[in-house]
Amino acid sequence: MSDNITDPETGLFSEAFLDAELPLRVATARRSLRQLGLVLVAYDARSFELGAVAEAARATLRDSDAACRLDDGRLALLLELTPVDGSLRAATRLRDALVTLDPEAQVWAGVATYPVHAIDDRELRAAAEEALARARRAERGTVEEAERPE
Repeated sequence: MSDNITDPETGLFSEAFLDAELPLRVATARRSLRQLGLVLVAYDARSFELGAVAEAARATLRDSDAACRLDDGRLALLLELTPVDGSLRAATRLRDALVTLDPEAQVWAGVATYPVHAIDDRELRAAAEEALARARRAERGTVEEAERPE
């Protein structure tokens, strides 16, 4: 894993940034009684140039949000002050932007939010990973919300 906070190929934040920042943002959300969205996006990398993917991710986000390119090529979006419905909309906007670039592309997203789906950063990432795994088992273009704990 890189020690850099940005991915050299895309200019997006790196997985190292996500690993360091997610616990901090969850702690801030907890202290301020706010929500935090995490979206994980997988796509067929052969369909896209990395610069186009990065630009689509940036265009989806607000200034307070962060887009990260993970070491395995997936994307993560950290969405400040964003409830479930807003996180689902952001995931759908990015999916639609990528499909506009290549209508045959395979794109999936998993969405989880603090505190609806998880109460700490590890649970939040695990919930988003699980939602993404369910999306990938469905048809292409699926955006899946994490299961809500009982």
